[in-house]
Amino acid sequence: MIHARDDYNRIQDPAGKIAYDEPVFLIRAKDKVSAAAVRAWAELHKAAGGDPVLSQIAYDHADRIEDWQSEHESKSADL
Repeated sequence: MIHARDDYNRIQDPAGKIAYDEPVFLIRAKDKVSAAAVRAWAELHKAAGGDPVLSQIAYDHADRIEDWQSEHESKSADL
C-alpha cells in the first residue's frame, strides 16, 4: 500500500486486501474538511452508480467525524 505521506507508511493492511503497490489516501477527523470530503466522496460514489448503502455508510461516518471534531481540536491539514 502506497501512502501519500511517508510517515503513514506504518499504517498497514494485515489482511492483505490492499495491493502493495495500490495508492491509498487517508483523511483524518482532525482535518477541518474531512467530513465534507467524505460526503463529497459519497455523492460521487452515488452519482457513478455505486451502492447507495455504501454511500450511506460514508454519510454516517462523516457525521461521526463531526461529532469527534466537536469534542477535539481540528485544523487545516499539513504535510
